[in-house]
Amino acid sequence: MSEFDLIVIGAGPGGYVAGIRAAQLGMKVAVVEKYNSLGGTCLNVGCIPSKALLDSSELYHLATEKFGVHGIKTGKVSIDFPQMLQRKNDVISNTVAGIDYLFKKNNITRLTGLASFVDKNTISVKPEKGKAETYKATNFIIATGSKPTELPFMKYDGKKIISSTHALNLPKVPKHLIVVGGGVIGLELGSVYGRLGSKVTVIEFMDKILPTMDVELGKTLARSLKKINFEFHLSTKVKACSVKGNQVSVTAENKKGEDIVFSGDHVLVSVGRRPYTDGLAVENAGIELDERGFIKVNDQLQTAADNIYAIGDVIGGMMLAHKAEEEGVYAVEHMSEEIPHLNYNCIPGVVYTWPEVASVGKTEQELKDAGTEYKVGKFPFKASGRARAAEETDGFVKVLADPETDEILGVHMLGPRCSDMIAEAVLAMEYKASAEDVATIVHAHPTFTEAFKEASLMATADRAIHV
Repeated sequence: MSEFDLIVIGAGPGGYVAGIRAAQLGMKVAVVEKYNSLGGTCLNVGCIPSKALLDSSELYHLATEKFGVHGIKTGKVSIDFPQMLQRKNDVISNTVAGIDYLFKKNNITRLTGLASFVDKNTISVKPEKGKAETYKATNFIIATGSKPTELPFMKYDGKKIISSTHALNLPKVPKHLIVVGGGVIGLELGSVYGRLGSKVTVIEFMDKILPTMDVELGKTLARSLKKINFEFHLSTKVKACSVKGNQVSVTAENKKGEDIVFSGDHVLVSVGRRPYTDGLAVENAGIELDERGFIKVNDQLQTAADNIYAIGDVIGGMMLAHKAEEEGVYAVEHMSEEIPHLNYNCIPGVVYTWPEVASVGKTEQELKDAGTEYKVGKFPFKASGRARAAEETDGFVKVLADPETDEILGVHMLGPRCSDMIAEAVLAMEYKASAEDVATIVHAHPTFTEAFKEASLMATADRAIHV
């Protein structure tokens, strides 16, 4: 029986990063992955493939809708959708191969199969074919992630009723895509097909899209997405679904109590994700689950069995790859008696639509609910010289700060390259910068990031220069 200092269960971003950090600290490490491909949901059917398609579809959209104003004549532009999918698959293959290389570089043992706990120090790993093997370890990290949530009356068939995974490999660009759920995943994948010419109908139970983010972000994004054939039905509850021939029909009830029927080529059900612990037999190790199936952990990410840690989607909270990565590092450093650091208030969230959406810290609603006083500085991209030069003037940067100390409490952005720009806000908040600190830093001109400086000037003393 092989024995390790640490066995990580799950080779997604949280799991593989934890394994590499543990190896750096001198541990003998094994990582168990159920599937043959490393990288988990993020690299195989999530973050990476969706961004590959988003980039490809954005280039097509630019060629058909925006090149003309720049004086670029392209003639008739067409879509080679199989090539677009092939490029996405090539990106996945190259990225996954990179993880495999890192495992070899760091002498990490790779185990393929379904892991199940025998006890708190032992697991059984059953490959798809062949006999199960048993392994022991001093410590474990559970990083098994999550799976898309199904609605009981809309079970995935992979053809007409689809999950985010299926949406990455449709046979052709649909004429009409129905999206159930106005969250990040539905809007991103809807954007892929909206840019390629599909009509996209979003049905959302809440009264806003992006319900966990700043309200103004969702409202502004909805206006932008309507320009690429999006239609929104908010405060609308899906009740039934049926498939007939090549069409799928969705029946929903609007806020007036009226039934509406939507018909399309596919319905993408994007109503959240559930923790994935299938087959893990956590009860054999004394691990506890909450009422929703998430693994319970303490502030150090330890389960009820203190040698077993859990990270990422399987413990709930923000379901983000970078959150899982940082939790993986934290868990490894804690078990190694290092001094780990993780500030959940400074974990950014990004929506890779176009314009992009990014946010970190508290929203206005959260501050209001907590009774916290705050001041607001806001700068529109239409006042940015760089944004005008790029024909990208939709959106704004909003800075929320403490009225007494001027410390930045939250930053919310919608506009060009916000997925990259948010890093400056994260850095500022991590070091407890004031709005004035950001406002007095020299930003290169002309750049999109000047919008953050100007918003900070507005928050400091309503003294933005360019608005």
